Formats: sequence, structure tokens, C-alpha cells
Amino acid sequence: MCEQLSILTVATPVPTVLDLSFGHNTITSSLGAVLAAKPRRRGVALNHLFPISPPASTVADLSMRERNDLNCGTWDCEIQPATRLSGSGWNAGKGGDLETSSSRVLVVEDSKPFRKFTCAALEKRPELQIVGEVADGLEAVQQAEELQPDLIVLDIGLPLLNGIEVARRVRKLSPQSRILFLSQETSTDIVQEALSTGAHGYIVKTDAGRELPEAVTAVLGGEQFVGRRFSAHALVGASDAGASHEFRTKNAFAPLQQNTEIAHRHDVGFYSDDAPLLNDLTQFIAAALNAGNAAIVVATESHRESLLLRLQAHGLDIGTAIEQGRYIPLDAADTLSALMLNGMPDPSRFLNLLGNLIATVSKAVTGKQARVAVFGECVQLLWAQGNGEAAIQFEKLGNQLAKTYDVDILCGYSLGSFQGRASSQIFQRICAEHSAAHSR
Repeated sequence: MCEQLSILTVATPVPTVLDLSFGHNTITSSLGAVLAAKPRRRGVALNHLFPISPPASTVADLSMRERNDLNCGTWDCEIQPATRLSGSGWNAGKGGDLETSSSRVLVVEDSKPFRKFTCAALEKRPELQIVGEVADGLEAVQQAEELQPDLIVLDIGLPLLNGIEVARRVRKLSPQSRILFLSQETSTDIVQEALSTGAHGYIVKTDAGRELPEAVTAVLGGEQFVGRRFSAHALVGASDAGASHEFRTKNAFAPLQQNTEIAHRHDVGFYSDDAPLLNDLTQFIAAALNAGNAAIVVATESHRESLLLRLQAHGLDIGTAIEQGRYIPLDAADTLSALMLNGMPDPSRFLNLLGNLIATVSKAVTGKQARVAVFGECVQLLWAQGNGEAAIQFEKLGNQLAKTYDVDILCGYSLGSFQGRASSQIFQRICAEHSAAHSR
């Protein structure tokens, strides 16, 4: 554990388009013009931070367009054995064998071509009866409650309500329905989140040509089926879903209480690769948004996009959070350039721009004293450039920021970057600027 707080960053004013990919759906928001002209980046423009530009809504003219990333005619050809987790407690007949009586199936998929493919594949099975086809999440919940199907083949990237939240609701409204996720998402974290809802199986769309018949047989036969591409991963089955959810919602990144002895939180994490970084970041931001607070994420484009997908998998309505101004994603490189002067962070720019941003996002939190979760990777960019002294100065300025505003800050560094004696000394100095430090 180290002491005191840290960092984050704000993007340089840039004309920008926010492109949030949620499964098959992409939310695109064109934001107002800002001061400086730069190549388009994904993020949120900060024109409202500059006094010479009037405040602007965080997101304007929100619209949705359907996107289908799937080529239904292409299937890969892996040969590893699929994983079946038996003993899940849903036996359909003697010895867990599939009964010969008809099983009623509800197909939930927003892509019409793939929905037709799925239905065609299922209709080849005489023991299966398709009782409904649904294209959005809310209707899926309604149809599941009304039809009480034996099996629900469910996508994740759905409009109105994502598939993971659909599964949670269906488990309460139609508990006897078995759920088989059929999704394009391949992240093991998303697979784990899907299974933790109490779902009975998960396969990837590009594997459906080979695995769908086997998965349906297994799920209706009382087994839990996970596609063969995940065979090397220890995924939690439905019987452990409660404990898994408990861990994710009550973790080290739960929001601080106002009566805590520490008035602010400025943690640093050193990560071996992207997976543990994204795990901690998802928990950190999800805890803040679930508590009704606000969040600012200053990260690389790949990390921002991965985070959005993970937050959606946690059942968070990110589109609404952005509309409300409670969630602001910023590009780390743009933010860094806005705050630097002669190779070092400029204190005036740092405190004014980030202070204005925190004050703006805090106004979106109602009903209580606002608290803001801030994650930043500007320091990692500085360290990667060999500018360790600038990174430490960023951390010091972050501590000043945390003394002024009700913020909890998490900074992320690549653990592999710290090698050699000089790195060790910088490492110790960075830790000293934080309230806590950990490595993953």
C-alpha cells in the first residue's frame, strides 16, 4: 500500500463523434464544434471546459443505427472438445436424457438474417417447436413471461434491453425456461457474466453451424454447455451464479462512504496485461454508476470500447448515463496534449480543465452529494514515453484535485514497463503519491 492520491485527464477540444458499440447496435452522437481542429477521435469533446466557449450538452442528437457484424455464411472449424458442465440440476427426463415430447423454443435475435438461420437450424429437429421470434430485449421478457417456453435462444447485443439483463428478468418470470446464449461476444468475462445469470449454455455465433444442435441437446437434457473455444477457461456455472454476482458487486472498488476517515481515494494499479486492468476498471466504474454517482474515463480507444461492452454486460444503460451526463469517456492522448506545456503538465491547465469537468459531471448526480469516479491512463502514456518525472507531477496534481472535489481516482500502469533500478525508484515515488497501490 502506498499513500495519497492521483491522476486523470481531459481531452483536448476536438470535433468528435461518440461511437458506442453495443452488440449489433451502435449509438452515434454528433457533438457540437469545439475550439481546436484535430482528426476525429472517439470520445467526448470538452468544449464546455473552456471559458471562451459556452457550455455544451455532453451528448446531443442521440440516434441509433442497426449494425450487423456477422457473416452468416462463415463458420470456423475448431476441433477441441466442447465443455459440458453437468450436474446443473435441470434434468428433463430419466438420467438427464432429452424427452421425446415437443420442446417449445423462443428465439431472441435482432439480426433478421441470423434469426432466420437459427430458426431454420432448430426446425430441422422434429422434437423442437418454435413458439416465437423476437428482435428486442423488452419484448423478449414479455414473450418469455407469456409463453413460458422450455428453451430461450438468446443474443446479448439487443436493442432496448441487452440479453444479459433479459436473462436476469426471465429467470424470475419464467424460472423453468432454460436459456442458451448465442452471441458474437467472445470475451470470457462476458461469457462468465452471462452464465452467472443462471443461463444454461453459451456458444458463439460463428460456431453455431457446428455447436448449436449439440448445445440444444445438452441444455434440454439438463446439462450446461459452453462452446469448445472456451474449453481452456474455468467458467463459473449457474449453481455458482449468486456467489459470483456477490463478489462483483461487493469488491474493493465499491464507492466510498461519506463518513470514511479518508476524504478522498486515489489508488494506483500496476497490471500485467489488459485483462486484469479491464476487470478492475469495470468494477470501479460500475460501482459508481450503480450507486447513482458519476464517472469519467480517460483511456485509450481500445480500453474505452472494451469497457463499454463490459459495462453493458453488467446490465448498465450506458446510453442513458451519457445522456444524463453521468458518464464521460475521453481519449487519453487528446487529454494529455491539452494539459502539457514544455514536456510537463501545466498546473493551471490541469486544475482548471479537470476541475471544470468534475464540476460539470457532478451536476448530473441528483438527490445527494455527488461523488465522481475518475480513471486515467495519461500517466501510463507519459511513462511509456520515458517521461517518469511528468507522470509523478501528474500524480501530485491529482492529489490536489482530490482535496478539492469529492472524487475517487484510479490510475493504471503497465507492470511490464517498470524494469531496472531507475524504474524501481520511479515506481516507489509513484506509489508514494497514492492512497493505495496494488498489482495484478
